[in-house]
Amino acid sequence: MVEIQNHLGKINISKQFFAALIGGTVTNCFGVVDMNVGNTKQTFLESIPFIPKKNYIDKGVTVSYQHNKLIIDLHITVMYGINVASVVKSIQHKVRYVVEDETDIPVEKVNVYIDAIKS
Repeated sequence: MVEIQNHLGKINISKQFFAALIGGTVTNCFGVVDMNVGNTKQTFLESIPFIPKKNYIDKGVTVSYQHNKLIIDLHITVMYGINVASVVKSIQHKVRYVVEDETDIPVEKVNVYIDAIKS
């Protein structure tokens, strides 16, 4: 949870909000096929055969808050045949813009990890 104190009072923003906001932004970027599982809770839930599989929009998103700035880690699968460097740069710029615009919290880094390439 991110807690911001200003002259009006306290604002608490949950990490689930950030994950949903960022996951929705990334999945709408050109070249992104899927978000990859980023934490053990989702990995466990997806491995149980009788639980219906959900397409978690926030899987693969990790947000940490250090020194009044956000550090965002993304694990994605991209489409074969695209320019990976330009897609990563586009994702970084778009995520930084959306998060800073919606929350007014500065983003220090957006780390994008390409875990797979699909055709």
